[in-house]
Amino acid sequence: MVEITGWICYTILVRITYKGVVIVGAEVKDSVDQSNPAAIDARAGYVYENRRYVGRKETVGYIAWDMAQSFNINSYSERFITSILKIGFSQQQVAEVIGGIWDIINDVMFATIVDKTRTRWGKFRPYLLFLAGPATIFVALYWLQPYFFPNTGTDDTVKFIFYLLLAIARETAETFRGISRGGLLATITPHPVDRTRLITVANFWSGFLGEKLPEQIMTVLIDLVGNNVIKLKSKPGSMPYLGLYSGMGVFTAIVSGFASLLFVMNTRERVMQSIERPSIMQGIRSIVNNKPVLLLTAADVLNSLKIGGGKSDYFIDVLNFASMVFFAGIPGGIVHPISYMIVPWFRRKYSSRFLYILNLSASTLSMVPVFLVGSIGGMHNGLYKKKLPMGLALAAQETFFMLFYGLGKVVPNEMYNESMDYCEWKNGYRTEAMTAVAKGLAAKLGNIMTKVLSIQLKKWFDYDQTLYSKGQKQSDKTQYFLFMQFTIIPVLTGMFQIIPIAFYDLSGKKREKMYAELLERRACMANTVTCGDVEAIANLAHEQMQTAEKNKDRKL
Repeated sequence: MVEITGWICYTILVRITYKGVVIVGAEVKDSVDQSNPAAIDARAGYVYENRRYVGRKETVGYIAWDMAQSFNINSYSERFITSILKIGFSQQQVAEVIGGIWDIINDVMFATIVDKTRTRWGKFRPYLLFLAGPATIFVALYWLQPYFFPNTGTDDTVKFIFYLLLAIARETAETFRGISRGGLLATITPHPVDRTRLITVANFWSGFLGEKLPEQIMTVLIDLVGNNVIKLKSKPGSMPYLGLYSGMGVFTAIVSGFASLLFVMNTRERVMQSIERPSIMQGIRSIVNNKPVLLLTAADVLNSLKIGGGKSDYFIDVLNFASMVFFAGIPGGIVHPISYMIVPWFRRKYSSRFLYILNLSASTLSMVPVFLVGSIGGMHNGLYKKKLPMGLALAAQETFFMLFYGLGKVVPNEMYNESMDYCEWKNGYRTEAMTAVAKGLAAKLGNIMTKVLSIQLKKWFDYDQTLYSKGQKQSDKTQYFLFMQFTIIPVLTGMFQIIPIAFYDLSGKKREKMYAELLERRACMANTVTCGDVEAIANLAHEQMQTAEKNKDRKL
């Protein structure tokens, strides 16, 4: 039934997304005088045209690449570190602080390197190509760590040092790759409709084909072991649990790494970069004068202060039913394709600001009824310990949330991509790497604080790291805290990001005019470079670097 519903909804999705004429590899051959408002207005409709630059084969590759980003069991990494590898809470806090500081330092350095990159393979692809192998090896080593340090306690120093150094190595490789992934998506097509199509179709098929399949399989296996359906031949917490986590972790790392490499080898960047490389100061200025980026950054900072997570902790430590995530999600799985089907319609009818706030409200506030239902009966005898009532409450919440899931996957990405196009319009050059770093820098500071605080909360509420492997329950106080951490605490700490988004106004006529002018500039640049006139190219390069000064007091 789910598959049939998915196919029907996808057919409608494609028709809505492709409504109109599809032009493959279209080029702009006429010219528009930017000083002529009527000419610019005539091009304003460009933003709504259905131009397709990314072909079918490349789209399929992008879908596989998108799936690869979530083809993992990372949702169980915290449990792996705490209960399988057994890194102490205090050591985890130290690792979070040290890793976070290094993350901030290397972000700035690596962003500068990426923004100055100009190669025959593009600006971002080289880093995705050459770091694919090392990054996959680092992830595999992460899941194999318990084999290197068997039968060690939570305070083993050598194990902690290895864990910390590996975390730093993974962060170093992932910084280059993370910056490059975002930049590649922003430059894979010059047209906003084509980009929305690509993101929407990729997210739809990723979910439909099972990007979360490893996590779901892992969930079922944990339940079978935890409920003694699969009998362990050795004591709980020893090699059988270890083989489950390590085997799935290494397998998904290899598969996702291979899929990512195949796509990057067969794609290309289609938005031309400025001829001259922007300096560090120009990069900083391109962020400061970019209102959309500043607002999105503020939203990310406030979101980073959200204290939450805890889903797997609640399902395993309280309900002893990790598969709850699967069964409660069945009704939402039927609704899931519809959420992507309605994205193009919503994008045409409503602003990005409204859609962002709508999705955030739906995903966050829908957990309030779940908390209220679970709290019936109090801490010691509450319904939050019962599988059936909580399953029904979570199924209702998941179904409602899934109605807006597609918006949450598409709209924030498109808002960031539009802000990078605004950077090009405002300054004459693009600084994807520096902007991505600046956008995430302050948020990472917040994440360090909230992760350290989340670990400390577990200590305050007496979470015992040894009970899981022994098959024993946490105390009532600890169980109720895990329930709160999953439901109401994220609501109370996560709604503030709406505030900066309320001021985001890159939509309507502003957005239309921006893309009309960008169309003209890109066509002019393509013609100049194609002609090969050295003097003309030099003049164009100089003119690009002067765009920021010309647009200093200009508004869309």
